[in-house]
Amino acid sequence: MAIQQCLVIIKPDGIIKSLTGNIISALSETKLKIVAAKMVKVSEKKEHLEKHYADLKARKPKIFEDTIQYMTGKFHADRVMALVYEGEDAITKIREICGATNPEEAHPVSIRGKYGRINSKTGVFENVVHASDSPETAEREIKHWFTPEELTDLIYPAAKKKSTSEKLEWK
Repeated sequence: MAIQQCLVIIKPDGIIKSLTGNIISALSETKLKIVAAKMVKVSEKKEHLEKHYADLKARKPKIFEDTIQYMTGKFHADRVMALVYEGEDAITKIREICGATNPEEAHPVSIRGKYGRINSKTGVFENVVHASDSPETAEREIKHWFTPEELTDLIYPAAKKKSTSEKLEWK
């Protein structure tokens, strides 16, 4: 088993229902290390979310549009909590605890099984959390949501780039 990283996003419905502590407690069963965490006001980050869900746009345009509305706070809160977990087989462990994407198909004791729902008015999966599905996706997503300075451990190569701020950036 390899050391992996996984991006977890507690979505707007998880925030508005005050499930952050419950979700982090459930994920603590994995014994993985949290290497980054932050609150993000997504109502001001539509383009950021469109880039995050870009693969969905081509495959399922209607679901993409609904997801962007859901994530930008149209139905609930306008913020999310983004976390990076690291450890042995992180992606599999986290996705198992999160459960199936569709809350109706998720195991009842999984995060999505306990707290998710399909909104009957919109048909949107309010599934409480996002979790990276592969090491490649995790790297892309983590670099999209976090700067190198925001991580307690430098998990990907980074370099200082010449600028007035000498800020560390992803290579």
